[in-house]
Amino acid sequence: MTFPRITADPDVMGGAPCVRQSRIPVATLLAMMAEGMSVTDILTDLPFLDEEDMAEVLNYAADAVRDRTAR
Repeated sequence: MTFPRITADPDVMGGAPCVRQSRIPVATLLAMMAEGMSVTDILTDLPFLDEEDMAEVLNYAADAVRDRTAR
């Protein structure tokens, strides 16, 4: 699978996967949702992101854990 909205640059945020060349790591957005923030809340706080970015964050996370053995 490809994720054109997710970028990883070793010179930005230590190479962590981020949304569209920003300094917003995928992990940060996932943590925000895990803590109960809605996508609407996140988009209000980070207006340069959009719903397609958030959908790709979730798809990226799902792909990262797909086919892994439960511990």
